[in-house]
Parts: sequence; structure tokens; C-alpha cells
Amino acid sequence: MGVAMGFLAFLLIGSVSGLFAWVSYPGPQSLKPLKLSRQKCLWAALIGFLAAFASSFAGQWAGFFQSGQMLEWLSAIVAASASGYLYAVIAR
Repeated sequence: MGVAMGFLAFLLIGSVSGLFAWVSYPGPQSLKPLKLSRQKCLWAALIGFLAAFASSFAGQWAGFFQSGQMLEWLSAIVAASASGYLYAVIAR
């Protein structure tokens, strides 16, 4: 049960962080309030999830933290936000 909950938590945290970083990145301004395409939103969420999962796996492998520690969640949020920002820079 712990692995499934960890997967769902990284899915939620990574997706939300990646989407938030992508939406809040200032790009070219248009007259429309905010035009979001479904494909770009899904890519931002997927990239955020993969970055959160990879940072957790790499941190545990390197011995920086164990599963469930606060540093693991912090690294997941930072990695997902950074990847969402990089995706926004490249996609816009």
C-alpha cells in the first residue's frame, strides 16, 4: 500500500507543480486571458510527474534521504517546478 500511495502522491504533486510552473511563466501576452491547450497541459503534468519521481528515486539511490522524509517531498516539488519552468521556456 505504501508504494501505491507514494506513486499517487508523486503523480499529484508533480502534476500540480509542473502545471503551475507552466501556467505562471510569463510568455508572450495576447488579448485573450489565457489560452491553454489540452496537449500542452498534459505534457507539463507528465514532465512534472516524471521529474518528481526521478528526483525521489535519485535521492534515495544516492543516500540523501529515505522514503517519506520531508527532504524527499521538497526535492520532488523543486524538481517538478523546475521542469515545468524549463518546459514553459521551450514550449513558448
